[in-house]
This record gives sequence, C-alpha cells and structure tokens, in this order.
Amino acid sequence: MANILLLANLNCDRILLLNKALRTGGRFHYQDGGQRLGGGGANTGIGLVWAGHRVALVSQVGRDEIGDWLLAEASTQGIDCHMIQRRPGNTCEMLLVMTPDGERTIIRPERPIFELPAPPNWQQWDALYINSSYEGAVSWARTALPYSLVVAQLAKDDRARPCHVLIASLSDMYERTGLSMWEFAMSIAGESLQYFIVTDGENGATVYTSQSHDQVDAVAANVVDTTGAGDAYAAGVIHGLTSGASIVQAMQEGSMWSSFAVASESSIPGIDLKQYLQPMK
Repeated sequence: MANILLLANLNCDRILLLNKALRTGGRFHYQDGGQRLGGGGANTGIGLVWAGHRVALVSQVGRDEIGDWLLAEASTQGIDCHMIQRRPGNTCEMLLVMTPDGERTIIRPERPIFELPAPPNWQQWDALYINSSYEGAVSWARTALPYSLVVAQLAKDDRARPCHVLIASLSDMYERTGLSMWEFAMSIAGESLQYFIVTDGENGATVYTSQSHDQVDAVAANVVDTTGAGDAYAAGVIHGLTSGASIVQAMQEGSMWSSFAVASESSIPGIDLKQYLQPMK
C-alpha cells in the first residue's frame, strides 16, 4: 500500500443527455441525467483506494449543500478529505453534455483562485499526482521531487509541471511543439523528468525517454462514456509504479483501468474495475 496525495478537482457533474450530435445553430432535446460525483480527484482517487492505497485529496469546494454532498460522497468512497478546503459561496455544477455516440462536451464554471498552503512533510507520501492549476502547485511539486514519485497531467497551457512522469493525450499536443516530444516534455517538467507518456485512445500510448520510445497497446473496450478515462489511466500508472512495476507494465495497467472507465456510465471507476482489483488487495 502506498500513501498517495492528489492535487485535483472534486466536481459535482450534471449530466445532460442530448438526442443527437452537437452542431452549430442546432436545436436539441435533452434528458437530465442527474448529479454524479466527478472531477480528477474522484476519478483518479477511487480506483487507487480500491487497489488498497491510502489516498488523500487536496481540493476546494464551496460552503454550501453541494459542497457538503461532495465531501460526504468522496469520504464514503474511502478518500481522505481532511485537506479539502471550504470557500465562501456556491459550488457550481460541471455540465457534461453527452451525445448518443458517447462523446461529451464539458461546460465548466470559472473557478475561484485556490492558493495552496505550505507543502506537507513529503517523507510521509510515496506519490504526488498533479491534475490542477492551483496556485503553489509548482512549489509543492519541486519540494516533493526528492522524496516522492511525482506524476502530473500536462496543463491546458504551457505552465511548468515539475515531475518524474508527465502524461498528455495526443490531442493535447496538436500545434504545441516544434520541438521533439522529449524536448517539449522537458520544457514543462524540467530535469527531473524520467518518462513522458502520450495517450491516443484506442491506438494505445507511447512513452518517451531521453534515449528511446516504446508503444503500449490499448485494451479493447465497449465505449459507453469516455469521461474520466484519462484520470483512470493515470491512476493505473500510479498504482503500477508505486507497486514496483516497470513503466511499460504500469502503462499496461493504466490501459486496463482506462478500459473499465470507458465501459462505465460514469466518470468515476465502474464496478468492473473494483472486481478486477479485489485479488490485488
């Protein structure tokens, strides 16, 4: 079991199920799919809890009924929420607009700036995962690097993400470089970078190092909802690496976790992943 700290959002997703694919100027009917727990904190954390790890989440929610609901739901799932901060005001819903082919459009509210407190004692944590742009995240990462495995998702902009393992999707890389994959990753992650993983859905993923690159196949799945697939992939990679696996083995585990995620009608991991993980605990 590893002690894993997540810097990630905790969301209340509101699902709008459209009757047809989106197009400019169109008119659509929708069914309200209700609220569900979501965000990178839940999508990544729950699977890691099921795998037997201790998982704590650093995030921020409003001091309102939705904020209360989010904390209760995440705690019930086994995530340690004592480091989640409450802010004045409402916790706005994240709108997930789903089309019949399983694609989704995310409409998110503007988030208030969240300034992280002083970093924790990193000797108590085996891994830090960064999937947010909280103020102070770079400082947390840099202080964690000598003590903990640091895994980060590439941000939507080119802000620094100091880490040992950087993860991005191929779509994140469009019109972004001019550099080689490794040189670009180094410009984001710094000299500590060991691996740069670029995922490409059903085509699998490629891991780049300073010397080479390797391809890892995806695991075939019946795609129902792609929301949270990247979070589940990252969780599988973190589980693999903290369990002593090689990077390729960890990516294979990430592909397995992601396949369970896309086959589930939720962004948080489905029950099939929990059943898959039971023999490991």
